Amino acid sequence: MVGMSVTNDRMQVAVIGVGRMGRNHVKALGRLPQAELVAVVDAQAERAAEVAGEVGCRWYDDVERLLDAEKNLCAATVAVPTVGHYELAMRLLDRKIPCLVEKPLATTSAQARQLAERADAQGVALQVGHTERFNPAVQAVLGMGMVPRFLEVHRVSPLTFRSLDVSVVMDMMIHDLDIVLKLVGSPLGEVQATGVAVIGEKEDVAHARLVFASGCVANLTASRLALKTERKIRIFSESAYVSLDYQKRDGLVIRKSDNAEALAKARQELMAGTDMSNLDYSELVRVEHLLMDDTPSKQDPLTAELADFLKAVQSGGRPHVDGWAGYAAVEAAERVMQSIRGHRWEGLTELTI
Repeated sequence: MVGMSVTNDRMQVAVIGVGRMGRNHVKALGRLPQAELVAVVDAQAERAAEVAGEVGCRWYDDVERLLDAEKNLCAATVAVPTVGHYELAMRLLDRKIPCLVEKPLATTSAQARQLAERADAQGVALQVGHTERFNPAVQAVLGMGMVPRFLEVHRVSPLTFRSLDVSVVMDMMIHDLDIVLKLVGSPLGEVQATGVAVIGEKEDVAHARLVFASGCVANLTASRLALKTERKIRIFSESAYVSLDYQKRDGLVIRKSDNAEALAKARQELMAGTDMSNLDYSELVRVEHLLMDDTPSKQDPLTAELADFLKAVQSGGRPHVDGWAGYAAVEAAERVMQSIRGHRWEGLTELTI
């Protein structure tokens, strides 16, 4: 890297791209005692100067000027539009500067793979901003060590008129693709998907069915045209069922071991011909709330994500959501979009609402 400098145990960091997401990075870094935000970069000089003035750091309108001036830069976050991720991340990695790149890692899986390979070759940390991984509820589920057999995922929200230049698969579904790939931990096999574009040229609604080598099946739905916001995942395994609400950061768990006796008794009654139509199933099973870490850093996924990134930078280790995880998510998203575009609609000539 340009020059690992830790002043009073604080690492010098820059944020590249200070639009809506970049400003969130600036705020989150301000909450981390191990980080010293020394500069922001944005092609819109006025915006860069405004943000720099708010937090008291230097600003640049070009990355090369940043790299030439900030000789002690330890790390950088890249929060520019997706089309700029590959070029900027490559420039940073070539200088051996660890970087956190917002999701998706790149516009294509080929570019994402090149970034992951370059980070490994340079021996520097590359983290991808799949912030949902640091949602305390998701962290709790990952810690359960479940072996999923079936997953059902819904991520829908009203139209915000942002990111309409990319498919809803790359804009929204990719969050869940990353989590599903992590939970299942098995090579992705068959992909079947369908979707429609309503507002622009890219899909606004999409549904995908993923079949993994392990036999696990995942159904994912994403929409940016819904009338309400819903972000939920339901996980079925041999040992437990989990219903998780990303937005509320809450979840319910039904464990097979906790309900084996009650379910066995219900089966016996059914086999004996007992009329059980008046039985309330919700009262039959034991339901518990998902236990999770509710410390302040865990309550804010972006702050937790940046803390994990800086820990990897300082230790020389690998971040939890590294370049290869980012590549896997982009590759899966590409396969979903390819299936959507290869889907045949018979008898449908136009979409009306």
